[in-house]
Amino acid sequence: MTKIKPAKKKKPLQKTRTPMPEQDPAARIKNFGEVPLGYSPEQARQEAARCLQCKKPVCVDGCPVQVDIPGFVKLTAEGKFAEAARLIKRTNSLPAICGRVCPQETQCEIKCVLGKKFEPVAIGRLERFVADYERENNLVELPEKKPPLAKKVAVVGSGPAGLTVAGNLVLLGYDVTVFEAFHKPGGVLMYGIPEFRLPERIIQEEVNYLLRLGVKLELNQVIGRSITIDELMEREGFDAVFIGVGAGLPIFLGLPGEDLGGVYSASEYLTRSNLMKAYRFPEYDTPIVRGNNVSVIGGGNVAMDSARTALRLGAQTVTIVYRRSRDELPARAEEIHHAEEEGVVLKLLTNPVAFEGDDRGMVRRMQCLRMELGEPDDSGRRRPVPIEGSQFAFDTDLVILAIGSRANPLLTKSTPGLSLNRWGYIEVDEMGRTSKPGVWAGGDIVTGSATVIEAMGAGKTAARDIHQCLSEGSGVVRLWRVDTKTH
Repeated sequence: MTKIKPAKKKKPLQKTRTPMPEQDPAARIKNFGEVPLGYSPEQARQEAARCLQCKKPVCVDGCPVQVDIPGFVKLTAEGKFAEAARLIKRTNSLPAICGRVCPQETQCEIKCVLGKKFEPVAIGRLERFVADYERENNLVELPEKKPPLAKKVAVVGSGPAGLTVAGNLVLLGYDVTVFEAFHKPGGVLMYGIPEFRLPERIIQEEVNYLLRLGVKLELNQVIGRSITIDELMEREGFDAVFIGVGAGLPIFLGLPGEDLGGVYSASEYLTRSNLMKAYRFPEYDTPIVRGNNVSVIGGGNVAMDSARTALRLGAQTVTIVYRRSRDELPARAEEIHHAEEEGVVLKLLTNPVAFEGDDRGMVRRMQCLRMELGEPDDSGRRRPVPIEGSQFAFDTDLVILAIGSRANPLLTKSTPGLSLNRWGYIEVDEMGRTSKPGVWAGGDIVTGSATVIEAMGAGKTAARDIHQCLSEGSGVVRLWRVDTKTH
């Protein structure tokens, strides 16, 4: 009689995600080292094993660059980490960056079927792990490229949108040159995100990968000042241009005392600390005010980055001043959690109305009003309304305004034929085409401040259309050439 072997029991489903080790809050506020330390191979396999491998993977629908999430997670569960990284790179050339700073919780992870009953699969943590594993173990392989084409593409800006366009088109055989205004590549990734959230070495390694693929990089090139878009095409012979310069012009409140010393825009404050290395004093002698009682106006990721940077630069107290309630905070939950762990105080339903200084012209106090929430505004969030007679003041010797940014007009003003909307952002169609034939745009210069992965999604769409136009001789490019000959 044949013995029937009992069926193997399936392991019970792990309901909560595998925790990621982190630096202790008391230790990390004294350094700029990365806060999350990453998974070990065992932790990564454990977390990847939670994936249900759905027949209809809706998580992919939430990814702006359409990463094969079930595919790379399955490879990770099997211990095939380098293969998993290579699979991601078929659609995302910056996985180590995206794994760290993309808001997966509102994109791919929010659609995870497992998340309907339990915690969703930690897709971002797994993406970070496999990208780091491939790089740290010298397993990076360059994908096969198409034969060279006699076509040149200029990419203006080396942020996430521009790098995505460059990475996509160089594989298709195009001669791609990226022009960057600063002395280091990465755009907002480099100047806007602190080391403790996105280390510079990670950005540089991702850029180096693109350079190994054949992308050319020209630094310290302010397009619109050193050379114009028209000159790139007419004089330098570029067949197409992609504009991905971001939205780096800071917004101010226009309040009394805003011109006092010690009142920074978040853009300047973070650029001084990150790109210009003020946090590495005295090795770098970049001037920056180091306040004791710091106030940060705003509630987004940039506000959290500014607040946490101030702590690491020696502040005794750091307060986030935000005019709505906690439910409306736009920052990622993880960033708010890390900030509060480190001692950042949230002063909610509070709006500044004036700044006061000392006889040296340095900020010393901030006047505020208490707020309450009224009816929803155009953004769908409840509008903050001042409470009559609620004005109060508190001491502060450094104020950082993190209330958003807008388009810098330097490039757009020097580019005739480029249609802008009323806020100064470039108008494009669904493929990223601008009103100027032969020119595409994407990222924050089109949408205003958005996420890294959304900018990458725009870059991927534009790259696909640029390829179609240049390879098929589309009328868009021909029209540009006809127009230039008639001027």
